[in-house]
Amino acid sequence: MISSAEYDRLDGLAMAALVRSGQLTAAELCAAAIARAEAVNPRLNAVVHPLYEPARQRAGAGLPAGPFGGVPFLLKDFGAQYAGAPHTSGSRALRGFTPTEDAELVRRWQAAGLNILGKTNTPEFALMGVTEPQLYGPARNPWHLGHTPGGSSGGAAAAVAAGVVPVAGAGDGGGSIRIPAACCGLFGLKPSRGRVPTGPEQGEKWQGAAVEHVLSRSVRDSAALLDATQGPDAGAPYFLPAPARPYLEELRREPGRLRIAFSLGHPLGRAVHPECATAVREAAHLLESLGHEVAEVPLPFDGRAVASAFLMLYFGETGASIAALAKHLGRPARPADVEPTTWLLGLLGRTYSAADFAAARHTWNDSARRMGRFHQTYDLLLTPTLATPPVRIGELQPKPTEQKLLKLVNTFGLGGLIRRSGLVEKLAEQSLEKTPYTQVANLTGQPAMSVPLHWTADGLPCGVQFIAPLGAEDVLFRLAGQLEQARPWFDKRPPLCD
Repeated sequence: MISSAEYDRLDGLAMAALVRSGQLTAAELCAAAIARAEAVNPRLNAVVHPLYEPARQRAGAGLPAGPFGGVPFLLKDFGAQYAGAPHTSGSRALRGFTPTEDAELVRRWQAAGLNILGKTNTPEFALMGVTEPQLYGPARNPWHLGHTPGGSSGGAAAAVAAGVVPVAGAGDGGGSIRIPAACCGLFGLKPSRGRVPTGPEQGEKWQGAAVEHVLSRSVRDSAALLDATQGPDAGAPYFLPAPARPYLEELRREPGRLRIAFSLGHPLGRAVHPECATAVREAAHLLESLGHEVAEVPLPFDGRAVASAFLMLYFGETGASIAALAKHLGRPARPADVEPTTWLLGLLGRTYSAADFAAARHTWNDSARRMGRFHQTYDLLLTPTLATPPVRIGELQPKPTEQKLLKLVNTFGLGGLIRRSGLVEKLAEQSLEKTPYTQVANLTGQPAMSVPLHWTADGLPCGVQFIAPLGAEDVLFRLAGQLEQARPWFDKRPPLCD
């Protein structure tokens, strides 16, 4: 049997290597992961659908001999569907929904040898930057249980940070890989639009803004899993050039002297928390010491325009998600089927016109062109991942007066009135104030990563974000490998694991 301390010292590739050499078995790894989950999950609320018995059976019967053969893995309870397992998307309206077909990405993860142990907590329809669904209750940050692990892949991040699994599935439609990575001291890379498959049913998710990948403790696990999953599937709407070589090989290559611009400007003109500013400045100094050319610049995109365009997507997709519930419920959805905030977002989505949505899409293109011109001068853009360290559980939930207003608006369908009052803009800006840096890469389709290089004075992780040109995951992985060597984080363990 593998001890808890030994299990903690291994990333996914190391686990798989021990299985291949016969020093460990998939069953032993499965048992260790389940034991860790049972020890920490009552405090974290990270795993909401345990699938332990099927995982034990697969481990005993034999798993595919892929690069991650026998490695325990968790799926997010949103996005990539897993046949035969609950798929609630954090919503009570979908409590009875069980897919009958695997998503293509899940097929590729399984072909790589991963052993799925369960599904992780997520906010309803993955809409929030914190993970506090009414259906399951809040997921908690293993670095400090009173704080959020971020969202929407918060359960996945909490589980990886607490050592339940070395890597877990995640998705990013507005920062939902990078935000929880920053909150939990993990590495999180959002691939380029079109890099990983979205089939068999969907051609693109969130109009192409959303993409799925993983959260991990080591850079190489992320690289190797992108090697295992990248490339289009049948009917894919996007075709990116294949990488020049496996991403895992990029970690052994020097990044060269990169031109890296950093910015501490807040996209919405608000204040950036001093710890987040310190994280970026420390990263800039580290980059200079590694031989890179570093310069401070204003943000190369219009932050308010990006926020407005993202919110148009946000409202519209929420409205569409609520409308789609009818095929599961057998009737049109009602306010009681979803959380009050979700219903309001859907109401707002129905108050905008097709012309409004088309105008917002023009901002996507404008932002992509601006970033393209920026990358003619600089290889990468460095920003804070978040404008603040992880917030406290409940801090971003509606206040009592706001809850009363939500109930009134939802009861009488007053979405249009709320929109015309200007309150939407105020609430939206408050919502994005703490997470304003991640959405631009979703609109432009660029790859971006959060790297855990800083911890606050009170011990909370504080990530920094790098954005690369479309298709340049190789540049990000080369730099991430260099940073991981220069400022190792793998052995930093949250107090929950001591």
